[in-house]
Parts: sequence; C-alpha cells; structure tokens
Amino acid sequence: SKREAFSFNRERIGSIMIGGLYYRGLSWITRWSGLWLFQTGAWFVATGYYLLFPRRVAASAAFYRALLPGRSRWFYLQCAWKQFHRFTGVFVDRFLLQSGQTLTFTCDGLEHLDGVLDRGDGGIILMSHVGNWEIAAHVLKRHRSDMALLLYMGEKQKEQIEKLQKETLAESGVRIVVAGATAGSPYDTVEGIQHLKKGGLVSLAGDMVWHAAQRTVSVRFLGHRVDLPAGPHAFAMVAGVPLFHFFSYRTGSRSYHFTTKEPIYVNPASRSERQAAIQASAQAYAERLEAFVRQHPFEWFHFRALFSDDERV
Repeated sequence: SKREAFSFNRERIGSIMIGGLYYRGLSWITRWSGLWLFQTGAWFVATGYYLLFPRRVAASAAFYRALLPGRSRWFYLQCAWKQFHRFTGVFVDRFLLQSGQTLTFTCDGLEHLDGVLDRGDGGIILMSHVGNWEIAAHVLKRHRSDMALLLYMGEKQKEQIEKLQKETLAESGVRIVVAGATAGSPYDTVEGIQHLKKGGLVSLAGDMVWHAAQRTVSVRFLGHRVDLPAGPHAFAMVAGVPLFHFFSYRTGSRSYHFTTKEPIYVNPASRSERQAAIQASAQAYAERLEAFVRQHPFEWFHFRALFSDDERV
C-alpha cells in the first residue's frame, strides 16, 4: 500500500541520513575532540532510531516477548530501548578500528578452525547477529594472518555504514562478496567453491534472510516458527566441508569474547535425504543460537521481524 511504501521509504532515507552522513561527520569531529563526543553522538543515533522507526522497535519487542514471556508491554519496550543503546558499542568499536586502535579479546574453540586450516580442507563459518560480526572478522584475521576469509554480505542499498564496513574489512584482507536483492543465490557461485577448494574459509550469516527469492528452511526458535537461510547448510553439503557455528559478544569497553563450536557435517546418506539433512543442520544452529541469546539477550542486534507465525509452537 501507499502508506506502507511511504513508511519504508522514510525508514530507508532516515537510515541513510542518521547512519551514514551523521556517522561520517561525527567520526571526523571525534578525531579532534575525543571519544566522548562519538559515544554521545552514538547515543543520539540509537535514540533517533528508537523514536522514528516503530517497526524496528516492534520487531525487537516481539523478540523479547518470546525470550522473556509473561511480562508487560512496557517491559518489552524497555528491553528494546536497552538493545538499541547497547548497539552503540558496535559504532564505537568500529570507529576505534578505523582509527587504528586495538581491541582486546578472549576466545575458545578456535582450535577447531585451526585444524581445518592446517589440513587445508576449507570450511564454512556460520555467523549471527549476536555481538559484532565485523569485529569478529577482524579478529579471525588477527588470529591467523594466513587465513583466507571470504565474507558473503547482504546488500543494503546505498547505506554508507555498510560501505565503510566493506572498505575496512577489505583493507584487512577479507574478501567481500555482496548478494543483491535481485541476484541469484551466492552460495552456488564458482567463487565460493573455488575458495573452499583452496583451503579457505567462507563466512556468512545464518539468521537473516536477505530477500524474498532466497531459499529458506523453517526451524523452531524461542517457541516460534522461524525461516532461516537454507543456503549455508546446502553449501556445506554440496562442497563437502564442515560448518562452524561462530558467536561473539562484548564483554566490556573495547573487549570481546568469541566462541567457535565443534564442526557440523551435512552428509545425507542419499539424495532423497538431502532436505532432511539441511533441516537438521539448520535446527541445530537455531538451538545453539537460542542458547546463546538466552545467555546474552542484549547482544542481539537483529532488528528485522523474525517470527513466521503469531503463535508459540
């Protein structure tokens, strides 16, 4: 409808103005005034999103209603407020990286990735919108400078923040492949397969569907039916490589913790069992993701509507 189209366009334009131009200007000024100005400005950005984009607030409130049922509407709005403002840490840490400053981190499970790299087998890293995947990509490169990392990203039309992210990652040696809304599935491209055959790692998000034409698989998550991308699991199956669940969260100012779970192999016994194998792999990821967000509920930075149903299952 015209009203819905206007609402979408207003959100898109506001996202560009508040996110891109404001971020660039604030970054430039902060280099002279100090980090406190950037932190204050980021707080106002989060407040602007919260006040101006009710659909995003509603999506966050729905998530917290599923995660913490039985509370008041005011409670869920407070959770969304805290989530939006916790997200300012992503902006601050991104600025620090772009300014050449270092972040500290602890990790567990990276030996699983090391084993694959040492053997030259290749693998797929399934990231999520918990914590900061951009910081995680930088950390992986810091962990092993010889790591060949290819990152699939969804395209957010002309959003300058995304452009800055891609530039910063590319400078650190991470290869970027952008999947546009009108493009075919990126998981079937020759580039990704060749990268894996050379012993590289392919990283992509497992909890966000980029466009309507994307192949999905339904899973149970927080008591609801959720459609997740089927591509990562199908990609691991076709390429015959392990699938790693990678999670991150912010432990404090300029510090993170990263964890990598033991690999999952999507190996159906026959062609007729392929869909069941993809379903099982996606459900295993959803269960680990749910356990992680229960431990770190305000590190969830997925601001789109998530649930495919209106009832708990």
